[in-house]
Amino acid sequence: MPISSFMGLQTSLRGLIAHQQAINVTGHNISNANTLGYSRQEAVLTAMNALVVPANSVITGAGAQLGTGVDVTQIRRIRDTFLDIQYRTANMQLGGAAARSNSLEQIELSFGEPSENGVNELLKNFWDAWSNVANAPEPAPARTAVVEAGNSLASALQTVYQQLTTVARQAQAEYDRITGANGNVELWARELAQLNETIAHAVIVGQAPNDLLDRRDLLIDRLSELAQVSVAETDSGAVRVEFGGVTLVDPAAAGGFTWPQTLTRPGGKLGALQDLAAPTGPALSFRDRLDAVVADLVRRVNAIHSGPGGVDFFDPAGLTADSISVVATEATVVRGSTPDAGSNDVALALAQLRGGSQDRAYAALVAEVGGVVRANINEEANQQALVDAIENRRQSVQGVSPDEEMVNLIRFQRGYQASSRTMSTLDEMLDTLINRTGKVGL
Repeated sequence: MPISSFMGLQTSLRGLIAHQQAINVTGHNISNANTLGYSRQEAVLTAMNALVVPANSVITGAGAQLGTGVDVTQIRRIRDTFLDIQYRTANMQLGGAAARSNSLEQIELSFGEPSENGVNELLKNFWDAWSNVANAPEPAPARTAVVEAGNSLASALQTVYQQLTTVARQAQAEYDRITGANGNVELWARELAQLNETIAHAVIVGQAPNDLLDRRDLLIDRLSELAQVSVAETDSGAVRVEFGGVTLVDPAAAGGFTWPQTLTRPGGKLGALQDLAAPTGPALSFRDRLDAVVADLVRRVNAIHSGPGGVDFFDPAGLTADSISVVATEATVVRGSTPDAGSNDVALALAQLRGGSQDRAYAALVAEVGGVVRANINEEANQQALVDAIENRRQSVQGVSPDEEMVNLIRFQRGYQASSRTMSTLDEMLDTLINRTGKVGL
């Protein structure tokens, strides 16, 4: 079978088109070098099927195969699924640690230790005031000072109680905001469902929607910060997303996603927020411990102050940090167990409560809060380092290197120029063949 004289033009044209597409892909990579979630793309060049050229004689054999050029068979997205799984697992743990650190730091600030206005300092002032009464039981200013010191201590304890309660409420409010109507979970799930539909349609018609796949992976990465995420791809190219132990995105579901739901294994930021808002969470647990300190303080002070002929110094019903209050006045402050003006045994006994069980319990509580905060800060730092390391590995695979892309750009440009030169040469050959063959003097 004779070979068309125009076949070389078609081969050169394929080279021009293929290298132009490769240049376009390279330009797309360079443009998105700093786009969050973008995966580097590559134009896959493949040789076209060869044309069998029959031999002109029996001597030369069966013939040969003549190449017909190049084709772009695929624009491939460079991505490592295993690294994606590693990243999302580590990102979930980081999300939980970050949420806990934020709330625990607020808890630590609630106690405000050590400071001049902290409960520990006010306890010291309270015992000092009783020492002053014991040293000078008769003057009224000393008795007034002990009432004021008690009021300041009660006010500080109430403030710590309210701030600890606020931390737990804020955690619950944050959880409700993220999981509620038009929260991040619902918005991202709806967008994932829409992407699933668009991607499945593109796959059916034989397209590779690389940029849509990048957007879908970015949303799944964001979900992984909130809770445990697992992804299963269907034959159509859509994905089914398990989120916190429930199915969040399902191509078979009405609308493509199912929300709201009750998470069974949240983990991540949502799991941490649930724990922080729970009665057994750190904020309310520390608040309960503070209530125990207050109850001990109230009972011990009242037991001494309300001795024979005395009255309660604190309201006996106020056994929590929120309800503690001073009921004694300057006139009812008990100095001693006898009406003798110089009697000071009650005030002295109260001053000797310094360093007792209530002081030790409060000091232990503050130390535990500090230890928990430091431990969680270290955990967050470790998780952040792990996430950064995995992300660096991901970027080494899917990230865009401007230097590498510039090398590719020059390489494809040279290929385009060579194909163009080949086409020009063939055009000149055909011009000679068609317009000049047979002329005298050629």
